[in-house]
Amino acid sequence: MHMADALLSPAVGGAMYAASAAAAAYSVKKVKEDFNARKVPVMGVMGAFVFAAQMLNFTIPGTGSSGHFCGGMLLAALLGPYAAFLTMIAILLIQCLLFADGGILALGCNIWNMAFYACFFGYFCIYKPFMKNGMSKGKLVAACIIGSILSLQLGAFSVVLETTASGITELPFGVFAAAMQPIHLAIGTVEGLITAAVLVFIYQTRPELLNAEASENKFSLKKLLIILGVVVIIIGGALSLVASSNPDGLEWSIGNVTGADELESDGGVHDALANVQDKTAVLPDYSFGNDNAAGTSFSGIVGSGLVAGLCVLLSVIFGVYKKKKKAKTE
Repeated sequence: MHMADALLSPAVGGAMYAASAAAAAYSVKKVKEDFNARKVPVMGVMGAFVFAAQMLNFTIPGTGSSGHFCGGMLLAALLGPYAAFLTMIAILLIQCLLFADGGILALGCNIWNMAFYACFFGYFCIYKPFMKNGMSKGKLVAACIIGSILSLQLGAFSVVLETTASGITELPFGVFAAAMQPIHLAIGTVEGLITAAVLVFIYQTRPELLNAEASENKFSLKKLLIILGVVVIIIGGALSLVASSNPDGLEWSIGNVTGADELESDGGVHDALANVQDKTAVLPDYSFGNDNAAGTSFSGIVGSGLVAGLCVLLSVIFGVYKKKKKAKTE
Protein backbone atom coordinates (compact mmCIF):
# COMPACT_ATOMS: atom_id res chain seq x y z
CA MET A 1 0.00 0.00 0.00
CA HIS A 2 2.93 2.31 -0.62
CA MET A 3 1.56 5.45 -2.23
CA ALA A 4 3.29 7.13 -5.18
CA ASP A 5 3.78 10.90 -5.29
CA ALA A 6 1.39 11.24 -8.24
CA LEU A 7 -1.52 10.42 -5.91
CA LEU A 8 -0.94 13.51 -3.77
CA SER A 9 -0.83 17.27 -3.90
CA PRO A 10 2.13 18.96 -2.17
CA ALA A 11 -0.26 20.45 0.41
CA VAL A 12 -1.69 17.09 1.45
CA GLY A 13 1.73 15.45 1.36
CA GLY A 14 3.13 18.21 3.57
CA ALA A 15 0.23 18.00 6.02
CA MET A 16 0.75 14.25 6.41
CA TYR A 17 4.47 14.77 6.93
CA ALA A 18 3.57 17.11 9.80
CA ALA A 19 1.12 14.62 11.32
CA SER A 20 3.58 11.73 11.08
CA ALA A 21 6.43 13.89 12.42
CA ALA A 22 4.33 14.85 15.45
CA ALA A 23 3.58 11.19 16.18
CA ALA A 24 7.27 10.35 15.70
CA ALA A 25 8.41 13.12 18.06
CA TYR A 26 6.04 11.91 20.77
CA SER A 27 7.19 8.33 20.22
CA VAL A 28 10.83 9.37 20.60
CA LYS A 29 9.95 11.07 23.89
CA LYS A 30 8.18 7.97 25.20
CA VAL A 31 10.92 5.57 24.10
CA LYS A 32 13.58 7.72 25.77
CA GLU A 33 11.60 7.69 29.01
CA ASP A 34 11.01 3.93 29.01
CA PHE A 35 14.15 2.71 27.24
CA ASN A 36 14.91 -0.97 27.84
CA ALA A 37 18.33 -2.15 26.65
CA ARG A 38 17.12 -5.75 26.44
CA LYS A 39 14.76 -4.73 23.63
CA VAL A 40 17.61 -3.48 21.40
CA PRO A 41 18.40 -6.80 19.65
CA VAL A 42 14.68 -7.58 19.40
CA MET A 43 14.05 -4.23 17.73
CA GLY A 44 16.85 -4.84 15.22
CA VAL A 45 15.90 -8.41 14.32
CA MET A 46 12.16 -7.77 14.16
CA GLY A 47 12.65 -4.62 12.08
CA ALA A 48 14.67 -6.73 9.63
CA PHE A 49 11.99 -9.43 9.74
CA VAL A 50 9.23 -6.98 8.80
CA PHE A 51 11.31 -5.47 5.98
CA ALA A 52 11.96 -8.93 4.51
CA ALA A 53 8.34 -10.03 4.99
CA GLN A 54 7.06 -6.96 3.15
CA MET A 55 8.91 -8.17 0.05
CA LEU A 56 6.89 -11.39 -0.04
CA ASN A 57 3.72 -10.38 -1.90
CA PHE A 58 0.98 -13.03 -1.67
CA THR A 59 -1.74 -13.56 -4.25
CA ILE A 60 -5.35 -12.79 -3.35
CA PRO A 61 -7.22 -15.64 -5.09
CA GLY A 62 -9.80 -14.75 -7.70
CA THR A 63 -8.87 -11.07 -7.89
CA GLY A 64 -5.68 -10.72 -9.90
CA SER A 65 -4.31 -8.70 -6.98
CA SER A 66 -1.71 -9.30 -4.31
CA GLY A 67 -0.94 -8.01 -0.85
CA HIS A 68 2.04 -7.80 1.43
CA PHE A 69 2.64 -7.95 5.16
CA CYS A 70 2.85 -4.57 6.93
CA GLY A 71 4.01 -5.59 10.40
CA GLY A 72 2.88 -2.76 12.65
CA MET A 73 0.79 -4.95 14.96
CA LEU A 74 3.58 -7.51 15.25
CA LEU A 75 6.14 -4.88 16.22
CA ALA A 76 3.77 -3.15 18.65
CA ALA A 77 3.10 -6.39 20.52
CA LEU A 78 6.84 -7.07 20.92
CA LEU A 79 8.31 -3.59 21.31
CA GLY A 80 5.42 -1.46 22.50
CA PRO A 81 3.61 1.00 20.21
CA TYR A 82 6.17 3.81 20.33
CA ALA A 83 9.29 1.80 19.49
CA ALA A 84 7.23 -0.09 16.91
CA PHE A 85 6.21 3.15 15.21
CA LEU A 86 9.83 4.32 15.01
CA THR A 87 10.89 0.93 13.65
CA MET A 88 8.23 1.17 10.94
CA ILE A 89 9.52 4.64 10.03
CA ALA A 90 13.02 3.19 9.63
CA ILE A 91 11.65 0.48 7.32
CA LEU A 92 9.59 2.87 5.19
CA LEU A 93 12.43 5.41 4.98
CA ILE A 94 14.90 2.84 3.66
CA GLN A 95 12.32 1.45 1.24
CA CYS A 96 11.62 4.92 -0.09
CA LEU A 97 15.14 6.29 -0.41
CA LEU A 98 17.14 3.21 -1.39
CA PHE A 99 14.59 1.13 -3.29
CA ALA A 100 12.15 3.77 -4.63
CA ASP A 101 9.26 1.92 -2.96
CA GLY A 102 6.77 4.72 -2.30
CA GLY A 103 7.34 8.36 -3.18
CA ILE A 104 9.25 10.92 -1.15
CA LEU A 105 6.28 13.31 -1.10
CA ALA A 106 4.10 10.37 -0.06
CA LEU A 107 6.39 9.21 2.77
CA GLY A 108 4.38 11.04 5.44
CA CYS A 109 1.18 9.43 4.15
CA ASN A 110 2.76 5.97 3.98
CA ILE A 111 4.00 6.28 7.56
CA TRP A 112 0.54 7.32 8.71
CA ASN A 113 -1.39 4.75 6.68
CA MET A 114 0.87 1.74 7.26
CA ALA A 115 2.35 2.43 10.70
CA PHE A 116 0.23 4.81 12.75
CA TYR A 117 -3.03 2.84 12.70
CA ALA A 118 -1.45 -0.54 13.39
CA CYS A 119 0.99 0.66 16.06
CA PHE A 120 -1.46 2.87 17.94
CA PHE A 121 -5.07 2.03 17.06
CA GLY A 122 -4.36 -1.70 16.65
CA TYR A 123 -2.37 -1.85 19.87
CA PHE A 124 -4.35 0.40 22.22
CA CYS A 125 -7.87 -0.31 20.94
CA ILE A 126 -7.61 -4.01 20.07
CA TYR A 127 -4.48 -5.81 21.27
CA LYS A 128 -4.16 -4.31 24.76
CA PRO A 129 -7.85 -4.72 25.72
CA PHE A 130 -7.77 -8.36 24.57
CA MET A 131 -4.76 -9.06 26.80
CA LYS A 132 -6.08 -7.14 29.82
CA ASN A 133 -6.98 -10.21 31.89
CA GLY A 134 -4.17 -12.48 30.75
CA MET A 135 -2.77 -13.82 27.51
CA SER A 136 -3.66 -17.03 25.69
CA LYS A 137 -3.15 -18.39 22.18
CA GLY A 138 -6.82 -17.84 21.38
CA LYS A 139 -6.71 -14.22 22.49
CA LEU A 140 -3.52 -13.63 20.50
CA VAL A 141 -5.05 -15.00 17.31
CA ALA A 142 -8.28 -13.03 17.72
CA ALA A 143 -6.51 -9.77 18.56
CA CYS A 144 -4.08 -10.12 15.67
CA ILE A 145 -6.75 -10.82 13.07
CA ILE A 146 -9.23 -8.19 14.25
CA GLY A 147 -6.53 -5.58 14.85
CA SER A 148 -4.85 -6.18 11.48
CA ILE A 149 -8.12 -6.04 9.55
CA LEU A 150 -9.32 -2.83 11.20
CA SER A 151 -5.92 -1.14 11.00
CA LEU A 152 -5.60 -1.93 7.31
CA GLN A 153 -9.15 -0.79 6.64
CA LEU A 154 -8.34 2.56 8.27
CA GLY A 155 -5.12 2.80 6.26
CA ALA A 156 -6.89 2.01 2.98
CA PHE A 157 -9.63 4.53 3.71
CA SER A 158 -7.00 7.15 4.53
CA VAL A 159 -5.50 6.62 1.07
CA VAL A 160 -8.92 7.40 -0.41
CA LEU A 161 -9.27 10.52 1.74
CA GLU A 162 -5.77 11.71 0.84
CA THR A 163 -6.29 11.32 -2.89
CA THR A 164 -9.67 13.04 -2.67
CA ALA A 165 -8.21 15.95 -0.67
CA SER A 166 -5.44 16.18 -3.27
CA GLY A 167 -8.00 16.67 -6.03
CA ILE A 168 -7.11 13.49 -7.93
CA THR A 169 -10.22 13.47 -10.12
CA GLU A 170 -9.26 10.20 -11.82
CA LEU A 171 -10.05 8.47 -8.50
CA PRO A 172 -13.60 9.48 -7.47
CA PHE A 173 -14.19 9.03 -3.74
CA GLY A 174 -17.04 6.49 -3.85
CA VAL A 175 -15.70 4.35 -6.68
CA PHE A 176 -12.16 4.31 -5.29
CA ALA A 177 -13.34 3.44 -1.77
CA ALA A 178 -15.49 0.62 -3.17
CA ALA A 179 -12.36 -0.86 -4.76
CA MET A 180 -9.94 -0.24 -1.88
CA GLN A 181 -11.87 -1.46 1.15
CA PRO A 182 -12.83 -5.01 0.06
CA ILE A 183 -9.41 -5.92 -1.32
CA HIS A 184 -7.70 -4.66 1.83
CA LEU A 185 -10.15 -6.65 3.93
CA ALA A 186 -8.69 -9.79 2.34
CA ILE A 187 -5.13 -8.51 2.71
CA GLY A 188 -5.77 -7.59 6.36
CA THR A 189 -7.03 -11.09 7.10
CA VAL A 190 -3.82 -12.66 5.76
CA GLU A 191 -1.79 -10.06 7.66
CA GLY A 192 -3.60 -11.03 10.85
CA LEU A 193 -2.93 -14.73 10.34
CA ILE A 194 0.79 -14.13 9.73
CA THR A 195 1.02 -11.85 12.77
CA ALA A 196 -0.80 -14.42 14.90
CA ALA A 197 1.49 -17.25 13.74
CA VAL A 198 4.65 -15.33 14.67
CA LEU A 199 3.32 -14.11 18.03
CA VAL A 200 1.99 -17.55 19.01
CA PHE A 201 5.43 -19.00 18.24
CA ILE A 202 7.08 -16.37 20.44
CA TYR A 203 4.43 -16.87 23.15
CA GLN A 204 5.25 -20.59 23.23
CA THR A 205 9.02 -20.11 23.26
CA ARG A 206 9.83 -16.79 24.94
CA PRO A 207 6.57 -15.42 26.42
CA GLU A 208 8.18 -12.66 28.50
CA LEU A 209 8.85 -10.80 25.24
CA LEU A 210 5.08 -10.35 25.12
CA ASN A 211 4.94 -9.48 28.83
CA ALA A 212 3.22 -12.80 29.46
CA GLU A 213 3.77 -14.96 32.52
CA ALA A 214 5.69 -18.18 32.00
CA SER A 215 7.07 -20.95 34.17
CA GLU A 216 9.93 -21.53 31.75
CA ASN A 217 11.29 -20.41 28.40
CA LYS A 218 11.75 -23.10 25.75
CA PHE A 219 14.41 -21.06 23.93
CA SER A 220 17.05 -18.67 25.15
CA LEU A 221 16.69 -15.14 23.80
CA LYS A 222 19.87 -15.63 21.77
CA LYS A 223 18.53 -18.82 20.17
CA LEU A 224 15.19 -17.22 19.36
CA LEU A 225 16.86 -14.21 17.72
CA ILE A 226 19.14 -16.51 15.71
CA ILE A 227 16.10 -18.46 14.48
CA LEU A 228 14.33 -15.26 13.48
CA GLY A 229 17.53 -13.98 11.85
CA VAL A 230 17.79 -17.13 9.73
CA VAL A 231 14.13 -16.71 8.76
CA VAL A 232 14.90 -13.13 7.66
CA ILE A 233 17.69 -14.37 5.38
CA ILE A 234 15.48 -17.12 3.93
CA ILE A 235 12.59 -14.74 3.27
CA GLY A 236 14.66 -11.83 1.96
CA GLY A 237 17.19 -13.88 0.01
CA ALA A 238 15.08 -16.75 -1.35
CA LEU A 239 11.32 -16.60 -0.78
CA SER A 240 11.17 -13.03 -2.11
CA LEU A 241 12.03 -14.51 -5.53
CA VAL A 242 8.66 -16.27 -5.66
CA ALA A 243 6.60 -13.28 -4.53
CA SER A 244 3.44 -12.64 -6.52
CA SER A 245 3.91 -10.37 -9.55
CA ASN A 246 0.27 -9.26 -9.40
CA PRO A 247 -0.35 -5.58 -8.58
CA ASP A 248 -0.80 -4.89 -4.88
CA GLY A 249 -4.14 -3.81 -3.44
CA LEU A 250 -3.56 -0.11 -4.13
CA GLU A 251 -2.27 -0.60 -7.67
CA TRP A 252 -5.08 -3.05 -8.39
CA SER A 253 -7.69 -0.59 -7.13
CA ILE A 254 -6.23 2.23 -9.24
CA GLY A 255 -6.24 -0.05 -12.26
CA ASN A 256 -9.86 -1.03 -11.71
CA VAL A 257 -10.94 2.60 -11.45
CA THR A 258 -8.75 4.23 -14.12
CA GLY A 259 -7.65 1.37 -16.37
CA ALA A 260 -3.98 2.24 -15.68
CA ASP A 261 -1.56 0.90 -13.05
CA GLU A 262 -0.32 4.37 -12.12
CA LEU A 263 -1.17 8.03 -12.65
CA GLU A 264 0.93 10.78 -14.17
CA SER A 265 2.30 13.47 -11.86
CA ASP A 266 1.73 17.17 -12.42
CA GLY A 267 5.42 18.12 -12.54
CA GLY A 268 6.98 20.84 -10.38
CA VAL A 269 7.44 19.48 -6.87
CA HIS A 270 6.74 15.96 -8.05
CA ASP A 271 9.49 16.07 -10.68
CA ALA A 272 11.98 17.62 -8.26
CA LEU A 273 11.39 14.90 -5.68
CA ALA A 274 11.50 12.21 -8.37
CA ASN A 275 14.95 13.48 -9.36
CA VAL A 276 16.08 13.27 -5.74
CA GLN A 277 14.79 9.71 -5.47
CA ASP A 278 16.53 8.75 -8.74
CA LYS A 279 19.81 9.72 -7.08
CA THR A 280 19.21 8.01 -3.72
CA ALA A 281 17.64 4.78 -5.01
CA VAL A 282 20.65 2.53 -5.63
CA LEU A 283 18.40 -0.50 -6.17
CA PRO A 284 15.14 0.80 -7.65
CA ASP A 285 12.36 -1.80 -7.56
CA TYR A 286 14.70 -4.09 -5.60
CA SER A 287 16.66 -5.09 -8.72
CA PHE A 288 19.98 -4.79 -10.59
CA GLY A 289 18.53 -3.42 -13.80
CA ASN A 290 17.86 -6.50 -15.95
CA ASP A 291 19.00 -9.02 -13.33
CA ASN A 292 15.89 -9.06 -11.19
CA ALA A 293 16.58 -12.33 -9.34
CA ALA A 294 20.02 -11.42 -8.02
CA GLY A 295 18.88 -7.88 -7.30
CA THR A 296 15.86 -9.07 -5.34
CA SER A 297 17.90 -11.45 -3.17
CA PHE A 298 20.59 -8.84 -2.61
CA SER A 299 17.99 -6.18 -1.78
CA GLY A 300 16.20 -8.48 0.66
CA ILE A 301 19.34 -9.33 2.61
CA VAL A 302 21.06 -5.93 2.48
CA GLY A 303 17.85 -4.00 3.11
CA SER A 304 17.06 -6.15 6.13
CA GLY A 305 20.58 -5.57 7.45
CA LEU A 306 20.29 -1.81 6.98
CA VAL A 307 16.97 -1.72 8.81
CA ALA A 308 18.43 -3.76 11.68
CA GLY A 309 21.44 -1.46 11.84
CA LEU A 310 19.34 1.70 11.84
CA CYS A 311 17.06 0.33 14.57
CA VAL A 312 20.04 -0.60 16.75
CA LEU A 313 21.59 2.84 16.14
CA LEU A 314 18.37 4.52 17.26
CA SER A 315 18.30 2.31 20.35
CA VAL A 316 21.89 3.21 21.22
CA ILE A 317 21.06 6.92 20.89
CA PHE A 318 18.05 6.51 23.18
CA GLY A 319 20.15 4.57 25.68
CA VAL A 320 22.89 7.21 25.78
CA TYR A 321 20.26 9.91 26.28
CA LYS A 322 18.73 8.05 29.21
CA LYS A 323 22.12 7.50 30.85
CA LYS A 324 22.97 11.22 30.55
CA LYS A 325 19.58 12.20 31.94
CA LYS A 326 19.98 9.77 34.85
CA ALA A 327 23.49 11.11 35.59
CA LYS A 328 22.18 14.67 35.75
CA THR A 329 19.51 13.77 38.29
CA GLU A 330 21.90 11.94 40.62
